[in-house]
Amino acid sequence: MTTTPPPPPPPSPAARAHSFNSAAAQYAANRPSYPPALFDAVEELAGRSLSGARVVDVGAGTGIATALLHARGADVLAVEPGAGMAAEFRRALPRLPLVRGNGNALPVTDASADFVTYAQAWHWTDTARSVPEALRVLRPGGALALWWNGDALDVEWLAEAAVRIGRFLGADIVAQQRDGRRTELADPSGRLRFSRREVRWSRRVTIDTHLANIGSHSAFLLTPEDRRAAFLAEERGHLLRVFPDGVVEETYDVLLLVATKP
Repeated sequence: MTTTPPPPPPPSPAARAHSFNSAAAQYAANRPSYPPALFDAVEELAGRSLSGARVVDVGAGTGIATALLHARGADVLAVEPGAGMAAEFRRALPRLPLVRGNGNALPVTDASADFVTYAQAWHWTDTARSVPEALRVLRPGGALALWWNGDALDVEWLAEAAVRIGRFLGADIVAQQRDGRRTELADPSGRLRFSRREVRWSRRVTIDTHLANIGSHSAFLLTPEDRRAAFLAEERGHLLRVFPDGVVEETYDVLLLVATKP
């Protein structure tokens, strides 16, 4: 009788954060974007328009959010620590400014930004350092906006997939997502008072794109290739039973937190 070997110990946060640099093109091609309603909500909670605003987009990655902020009329400076992600950003968005750096020590002058934004990136920072840095960079009345795409786990097929992924990774995905949506964890010091909004949206993509999206997450990028490939092949079979035409509808709940500087 054969048994499935247990998953290896989880990688360190630093290793997970750096894992994206080797898969930047995969990340850019397959990760979900963000809906217009998200940016409407950012403006509403911040009490000002993105158009004409000076925005520092931190942890910009391949530029998914940066490009959308620019399209809303913002004057955006992207900040990205990773060499691989920065290279992909420059390839895709050569006309948008990008500097290397991270949220714990922003390479930006004091009181120079109307918005500091983090798309899928705040959790990689040390809030004891990134909160004071955001406040330093923001002008009075400026806003810190944080957001994350999360699977809508009340959708049956997504909940079932989360259980399979969690079993593979040795993690409780549902509990992790629930804990990650606790507003107080965004600033344990309590210096910031966040307003909260959730925005639901969906996209239709091929199963190939969906699986490549899963594979672009840090926990998978750091999994040995043979184990990762075997899981994704098995997952393809599960998905084809639900979506025999090979097109998946991914449903997301974007968690948005916005805090203004006095």
